[in-house]
Amino acid sequence: MKTPDQASPSENEAIEATAAAWLAEREEGLSKSQLDEFARWHEADPRHAAALARLEEARALLGQLREYRPTAQIHPDHDLLKPQRVVTSYRPVMAGVGLLAAGLAVAASWWWAQPVTPLTGPQQYATATGGYRRMALADGSVIELNSDSEVQVAYAIGERRVYLRKGEAYFNVAKNPARPFWVEAGSIKVRAVGTAFSVRLGSAEIEVLVTTGKVEVGQEGDVPGARAILEASQRLIIAWQNPMDVPVVEKIEPALLHTAFAWRDRLLVFSDQPLSEVIAQFNQHSRVQLELADEELALKTVGGSWSASNLEGFVGWLAGDGGIIVERPESDLIVLRKVP
Repeated sequence: MKTPDQASPSENEAIEATAAAWLAEREEGLSKSQLDEFARWHEADPRHAAALARLEEARALLGQLREYRPTAQIHPDHDLLKPQRVVTSYRPVMAGVGLLAAGLAVAASWWWAQPVTPLTGPQQYATATGGYRRMALADGSVIELNSDSEVQVAYAIGERRVYLRKGEAYFNVAKNPARPFWVEAGSIKVRAVGTAFSVRLGSAEIEVLVTTGKVEVGQEGDVPGARAILEASQRLIIAWQNPMDVPVVEKIEPALLHTAFAWRDRLLVFSDQPLSEVIAQFNQHSRVQLELADEELALKTVGGSWSASNLEGFVGWLAGDGGIIVERPESDLIVLRKVP
């Protein structure tokens, strides 16, 4: 297989064009067969995944340059850059993003080289229902917050520590063995150095999922046997209210890993899941709530992907392909009823 450097410009351009097309399709929603096709394309060549990652990063950077309009957002993003610059072509935009990223990197490097003192108080970040937030920390680490989530960040001289108060967060940790990165959630502590992973704090369970590197997971009280080392594509789920539970580590297939992190692209991905579970996820991201009028609809299976903000598109699909009657008794309520 050719390396990216050996590939011809036309090959690279074709890969970039295909990756861009898949991004656009994912935003509109993919059927189960399309999801399978996308997974095959994604795994067929490492250049495919690399191109997709570059475009996603560029999209995220460009998204920060849009005009700040609090009234148009469910959850205002306080990290948006303003005022908006007027550009006349794609290349100047990308050049500007590159300069911005370089400037931020230089500033972060300078800060990290300075003497560090403990914070007087933790910095708090949160999202509302339907919200998403991405924070670049001073050491180069990045935190992404899912809907209705909250973290507190406290950096001291010998460590970096984050407290997940609720919800789910994804951590891309800048490597610094001298200052380990800790995440506390419920009854567990996760230690990482130069890795990427997520932590989800549920009402009864805590989930840790690793995408890159390794993390060590331990419980409060140092329960015997209650420590585990997770590597890339491994997941740990533990009932955090029962300290005697021994954590179990399991391997996650690439397709399931993609589904688990679909929220980072503001996507909801389902693979033959009960309609009741699908509705619960949409309700987590929207002011308008879905409700089932007939209990037997709860077990109807749903497959495909939709943008988390595309509630109307999902409801329209149910009314068409799903054979479901849609009723709107209130402005913030949609009732789904079985066709008689």
